[in-house]
Amino acid sequence: MKKLVLASVVATSLFSCNNDLTTQEEALTTANASMPLKGNKVTLQAHSVTPNFLKLKPGFKNLSVYPILSSEDVLVESPNFVYGSMADGAALMKNEDGTFTLINNIEADYSIARITLDETFKPVHGEYILNAAATANTAQCSGSLITPEEHGFGPLYLSGGEWGGASKGVFVTNPFKDASEASMANLLPALGQWSTENAVAMHKNAFPGKTVVLIGDDTSDNNIPSGQLAMYVGEHADLENGNLYGLKVLTEGINYEMDMKEGVSYDITFEEYSERTLDELETESRAKGIMGFSRVEDIDWRKGSVENNREFFFAVTGRKKDALLNKGSFYGRIYHVILDENNPLSGTITCVLDGDILDGKAKEFHSPDNLVVTENYVYIQEDPNGYPDTPAKSHFAQLYEYNIVSKNLKTVLECDQELAASAGYGSTSNDWEITGMIDISETVGVDRTFLLITQNHGWTDANFTDPLANPNPASNEGSMLYVIQGLKR
Repeated sequence: MKKLVLASVVATSLFSCNNDLTTQEEALTTANASMPLKGNKVTLQAHSVTPNFLKLKPGFKNLSVYPILSSEDVLVESPNFVYGSMADGAALMKNEDGTFTLINNIEADYSIARITLDETFKPVHGEYILNAAATANTAQCSGSLITPEEHGFGPLYLSGGEWGGASKGVFVTNPFKDASEASMANLLPALGQWSTENAVAMHKNAFPGKTVVLIGDDTSDNNIPSGQLAMYVGEHADLENGNLYGLKVLTEGINYEMDMKEGVSYDITFEEYSERTLDELETESRAKGIMGFSRVEDIDWRKGSVENNREFFFAVTGRKKDALLNKGSFYGRIYHVILDENNPLSGTITCVLDGDILDGKAKEFHSPDNLVVTENYVYIQEDPNGYPDTPAKSHFAQLYEYNIVSKNLKTVLECDQELAASAGYGSTSNDWEITGMIDISETVGVDRTFLLITQNHGWTDANFTDPLANPNPASNEGSMLYVIQGLKR
């Protein structure tokens, strides 16, 4: 069992950048950012046999992109391990011996992988610490890490049980559990049953003495937006005995999410639930006027000061159905919540980016899904839902950078599926997904360094599932893991 260096842990799904270099000094700073600290053995380079299929946009051409692992790679210390179908949420830790441990959800194999990277940051070993038997064939979507450094306890890994099986809710896993126990899982009933995209614990300094966990409900409904943003509040380090709440907008006349206009702040409260099971929580949400969104996806809190730590952003991916018009987002939104410094159950909500404004700043949005928040930026990852019905939305999955201060939105990169198809990696008819991005700068000791994952839908092989993860695979589509270097934080 590896020993964890707690001071080196970076948690959750976040990343950052604005790569518009305008001065020679800034260009030099970015070049130096790729240089590890003295004595650091990390060497950022490509390790995968699979080529790079990410296309950088203007203003971001000087980023470095390294594919380091894919479903067709063979790891030297575990040649039978398969980086399985639809890799998703992730967390990275540095070990006492200088190696690294990556915890990575494998969504379509209903499992969680543990991957060891050596001192140079090359993947060398993989195994599964949670398998399909443990999760009852429930997809493990986004994930986040709880650590002593950020939260005052742990380490623990939270993952969202979203679709497929019966175990919808929040899973908690010891990241260093023995792989022989992969068929054993733990759920957190106090956090409720949801079509869970992610559960993210806020920083310990946000509300001292309390553990506050944000939960995204990815429920789909063709008539009424039905995804809730939930909050669990317990005493410090208590994930079992606290109370559960749902976000409610207090402003009169705000009955649906589309009643909230981009750029306008609305007062909110978190209304307490008495229920904990899936259908009962939905019934209670509607009875109490808790806001329903068109599929709440990823959540992350802002880094930096204590004041920042009480802010969080979440993505609504959208759902295009006629009955949802003027009720739920079609193309996706990003919301910014600021909680009261003395009370996590009170605050404001603002839609900062609205993909349904077809001539607005987010006019290119085609189903924003995962996101990561740094001190100054929100990085937004797309999972296109298959309706590119405006010219601006007719693109493959993109990565966006939102500047929290200036409120500017830029496109960082796009999946290059035309290049991939020409090289025999799938086709252009199945949109890929960008997901699982985390800021690993402090963990690897190289500034402006991030991990990013693509789910390469349509790139299939019968061998793209590890039987130790799922002996009866429902999907055999490949995944890719990248290092992106040069993004601002």
